[in-house]
Amino acid sequence: MRSYDLDESFTAPFSETTELVRDPFADEDELQPSPVQRQAFAAPHSGALASASSPAAFGHVEAPATAGLGSSGIGSGAFISDEDIGIISIPRIAIHFFPDSEETLQACDTAALDRRMTRAQCQVRRGGILEAIDVYKHEPTPTLVIVESPARGRDLLDQLGQLAEVCDAATKVVVIGAHNDISLYRELIRQGVSEYLVGPIAPLPLIKSIASLFNDPETPFVGRAIAFVGARGGAGSSSVAHNFAYNLSEQMQANTVIVDYDLPFGTAGLDFNQDPPHGVADALNEPERLDAVLLDRMLSKCTERLSLFSAPAALDQDYLAGPEAYEEVSRKVRACAPFIVIDLPHTWTPWVRSNLVTADDVVIVATPDLASLRNAKNIIDLLKHARPNDSAPRLVLNQMDMPGRPEIPVKDFIAALGLEPVCQIPFDAKLFGSAANNGQMIAEVQPAGKVADAFAALTAAVTGRAPVTAKKGGSSFLTSLFKK
Repeated sequence: MRSYDLDESFTAPFSETTELVRDPFADEDELQPSPVQRQAFAAPHSGALASASSPAAFGHVEAPATAGLGSSGIGSGAFISDEDIGIISIPRIAIHFFPDSEETLQACDTAALDRRMTRAQCQVRRGGILEAIDVYKHEPTPTLVIVESPARGRDLLDQLGQLAEVCDAATKVVVIGAHNDISLYRELIRQGVSEYLVGPIAPLPLIKSIASLFNDPETPFVGRAIAFVGARGGAGSSSVAHNFAYNLSEQMQANTVIVDYDLPFGTAGLDFNQDPPHGVADALNEPERLDAVLLDRMLSKCTERLSLFSAPAALDQDYLAGPEAYEEVSRKVRACAPFIVIDLPHTWTPWVRSNLVTADDVVIVATPDLASLRNAKNIIDLLKHARPNDSAPRLVLNQMDMPGRPEIPVKDFIAALGLEPVCQIPFDAKLFGSAANNGQMIAEVQPAGKVADAFAALTAAVTGRAPVTAKKGGSSFLTSLFKK
């Protein structure tokens, strides 16, 4: 097997996107692909390149290199040039660095503090890939993991297999290695690793490599949208949505944005004790002007990982934005964070219907009464018809066991809807009232209780992720972990 020297660390093309704004005061640094790096993307035709990807090397069926690279979203030939360094925009993602050498540790520390990384939440932990394996046995994995390992060939693949056992399948992985081996590079890419960089790596090329994974117009970065809607007025869908988003950001350590689309009566600002001067209404008035920089100014930061796109909650204007404006705003917000929680009002308009149909997940919040049963069934039937290939909506039964109120039994709800509730939230007027008046979430006011347990169950069910506890073993195949 022949090896090649990669004189410069290779930068993958963009694979996900946010809106970008050019910075005229950008730094300059060269990062152009060398001839050998370009050669890595050529289909094997004869001689050393063909033997470098030989099935005997890693024990799988031979495939053309370009096909393998393309299937992982890499190999389109797009690079971040010197003049584009100023427009790099990293979305609100969590990035964990696991350097193994002193040089890489310094590069990761410097990159994490760079102005282009201000939206991302970065953690740098010494110890390399073995430390990452140990950490993720007890913690959820972030959007991007960057690990360093001095291993090569089969040893490196074995380490990545161990990492796969403790990682979420949606996590992107960048590997920093010490060996300039073209066959190793191509094999890792074919297995689904997002990028392989040869150390030592400088801070700016590292930032460029990160940006290249999240800024491709052809394969844009799109966060997972979870829409909450009440089956009837007063069902408490907003409270459920806000507590779900808080748990997602704090317990699951996932960057989350709440979008409050109840423009005249939204409560997200009150629930989080926020009063931002700008919000959703401003974006809906001029959706074409909304870019990453403007969106960043409009979002209100509630916690380190939770941001709020609030409603004005005022009656001094008419909210006449059309469905196209809502669609444009929703699309651009989804490009800024891995999880978007959409708080929809209890009304029926074309844009509400559109947000329900296009969301990745829908959560219907109902109370145990006849109106909720009828309306929930209507919503479920509509979504089944409009989303035949998507998962069924989730049902939450809220305000259960209210004193003195006749309730429809849960078994009758299940029989009528054909849907099991994800959780049942008990009625607790004192707890919810205290939380609302203090601008806090249930997990802050009473973290150990039936209500908090119900919200934790809802968060785990919708996301398929466990809180900060030991993870179950996953697939040992690298593709099931890394490839998106």
